[in-house]
Amino acid sequence: QVQLKESGGGLAHPGGSLRLACTVSGRTFKDDAMAWFRQAPPGKDREFVGAISAIGRSTMYADSVKGRFTISADNGKKELYLEMNNLEPGDTAVYYCALRGRAPTTRVYINGYDYAYWGQGTQVTVSS
Repeated sequence: QVQLKESGGGLAHPGGSLRLACTVSGRTFKDDAMAWFRQAPPGKDREFVGAISAIGRSTMYADSVKGRFTISADNGKKELYLEMNNLEPGDTAVYYCALRGRAPTTRVYINGYDYAYWGQGTQVTVSS
């Protein structure tokens, strides 16, 4: 059974930093494309944040977070990370990690429908 569990969310001040982690079980992980999405308070669509390819570990980011957020993966620990710097109030949301679960490629997938497995989410609040 594939399980994804996010951690590291919490409260940060504007300009601060947080590091999210997503621990994966039930999958090889090193052959999986993965991504981070976020959803602001109820009523808004889930928004793409960033993603990493299965082969080559290429990354892609939403324009709103480019230069501030960094995705990385530790194949040995089966963990995906989202390093968030210079946080803004607009970054407040529930953050979800997602795993594609298909044959590995060099492509970076940015749409939610490309991902078969999701974590339960972790809340990030940016406020002074």
